[in-house]
Amino acid sequence: MNRSHASVDAGDLLKNSTLYREFLAEKEEILRHKWYESEKQGRDIGFERALLDWMLKHRTPWRQARAISKGMS
Repeated sequence: MNRSHASVDAGDLLKNSTLYREFLAEKEEILRHKWYESEKQGRDIGFERALLDWMLKHRTPWRQARAISKGMS
């Protein structure tokens, strides 16, 4: 197997991995939270602040609801 074929396979593997899909879903929620909070404050709060705020206030219930909806709980 040549190098370019191996990297394509690795890319496909990554895109199909459950962990990667969960990461993308969580990132989308953080970006949505950033937008809402920035709108409320009338300025961009930045990704880092949105990330910390979302983790403290929303991550656990979001993960629990996601697990229930996937039948993992």
